[in-house]
Amino acid sequence: MVFPNSVVNIAWDKAKGRCERCGKELFKAARGKETSLGWEAHHKVAGVPDTTSNCEILCQECHKKTKSYGG
Repeated sequence: MVFPNSVVNIAWDKAKGRCERCGKELFKAARGKETSLGWEAHHKVAGVPDTTSNCEILCQECHKKTKSYGG
């Protein structure tokens, strides 16, 4: 499942450009990039609709620690 851009934009604004787990500052144009400022829009709960309440902004490091990513 992929979040629509409208949902990602709202989640990004809500997170104020920071990882919602560790607080690291991110760069909006670095979504999906393996850089120090890269990030992903992550589903809090798999199989649930692609809504803003189910979307969290995570840096690449925190995203890699999620169960759905692998650990």
